Amino acid sequence: MPLFNIFKKKKEVEKKKIKKPKKAKEAVVKKPPKVKVEKKPKKDKLPKEKELKVPVLKSKAKIYKEVWRILKEPHITEKGTSLDKENKYIFKIYPEANKIEVKRAIESLYNVDVLGVRIIKVPPKSRRLGKSSGWRKGYKKAIIKIKKGQKIELLPR
Repeated sequence: MPLFNIFKKKKEVEKKKIKKPKKAKEAVVKKPPKVKVEKKPKKDKLPKEKELKVPVLKSKAKIYKEVWRILKEPHITEKGTSLDKENKYIFKIYPEANKIEVKRAIESLYNVDVLGVRIIKVPPKSRRLGKSSGWRKGYKKAIIKIKKGQKIELLPR
């Protein structure tokens, strides 16, 4: 069988290694020790608070480029209109958007100071009309709280 031949070859090789006479030891060359190079200290970074500040956007083209990928539309409902008294507004947003992006988009589009962003993911729900059944789409919405005294006009009067 071929398996046994493999094992036999290994044993023969091992025997040959044992039978070989040992040569005189060669002079061992020692490597010089590694020299540690001192690195220059890096400049102190700014505190995290200053790093996370929202950058000022320079051109209007950049503002609209970001906003249309984040905000879909204002979500106007009875509850949404009652939250105006508490300086809170509701917007439908794209599912890939996160709190930081939503905050930047609102601040750049409406020129207000955003104090907080809460995101809610509304799941799809099943609907039925006679025999046919289907699904109503789910969506993601953000509740934005702005600074007292500021307003966002969602519907022009």
